[in-house]
Amino acid sequence: MALIEIKNLKIHYPIRSGFFNRVTDQVLAVDGINFNIEAGETYGLIGESGSGKSTTGKAIVGLEKVTSGQILYNGQDITNARTRKQIHYNKDVQMIFQDSLSSLNPRKRIGDIIAEPIRNFQNLTTDEEKHRVQELLDIVGMPAGAMNKYPHEFSGGQRQRIGVARAVATNPKLVIADEPVSALDLSVQAQVLNFMKRIQEEYGISYLFISHDLGVVKHMCKNMAIMHRGRFVEIGTREDIYQHPQHIYTKRLLSAIPDVNPSRREIDKKNRQEVEREFTEEESKYYGANGRVLDLKQLSPTHYVALEEVSKEGSN
Repeated sequence: MALIEIKNLKIHYPIRSGFFNRVTDQVLAVDGINFNIEAGETYGLIGESGSGKSTTGKAIVGLEKVTSGQILYNGQDITNARTRKQIHYNKDVQMIFQDSLSSLNPRKRIGDIIAEPIRNFQNLTTDEEKHRVQELLDIVGMPAGAMNKYPHEFSGGQRQRIGVARAVATNPKLVIADEPVSALDLSVQAQVLNFMKRIQEEYGISYLFISHDLGVVKHMCKNMAIMHRGRFVEIGTREDIYQHPQHIYTKRLLSAIPDVNPSRREIDKKNRQEVEREFTEEESKYYGANGRVLDLKQLSPTHYVALEEVSKEGSN
């Protein structure tokens, strides 16, 4: 049994209009997705802004109301708030937010920010709590003096590491990492990602790694899903997605990854132009009525793509 099972998850927002404020349409933020996260695994959820990936993450944490479908945690449906409370779900599932500054209370010291989830779920003495906070700061490479400082006194990378420390304070089973490094410089990104990997190895934590950057996800995730317009366009392993992309949207994301080799500049530019041309001229091959993403079809035991017709991998 997987740690988390997402079954036909839908999150729709009503659009109201008219004198009587009636529901006249729906925004299909998430429109029927399925995936599993195994214990100790990092699962990647990739897509551009507005694709529905962050909404999915918030629904798993319990911050978004689910329209229909199931979110199973160790086999129990946690879409009901009462169930989440009974099984201590909010202790076992935590979140790292994209904006490290706004997610940290500016009026609280770092020691109190990290200690807050500990106080909610554990009954520690003052000395035990202080020791635990210091231990967490050590794990993410922050000095002891950080406890008495405020969020604005740190850089973006340091604040994100503090966010990681807070997220793992309750020894969670799953951490939802929503664009955890997108606002950071490349060198700082590497530091934060390395800390996340180290914590995962030490404590066996699972991650749902949400990002728009396939270049970052490649180094974090073995399995991943590409999301567009509230649905999955492609699911597969790292090799499936990076070596054998099938959907035009996946190809667009891959073509946007910068190459450090300047000699490939013209080649990469032509590739991007070709991908954009295919996306514009052959959109009907990849999308149905009203631009809706097609249903997934299986190419191999691990690879699925949203196309009308697919040829099985390895069939030739």
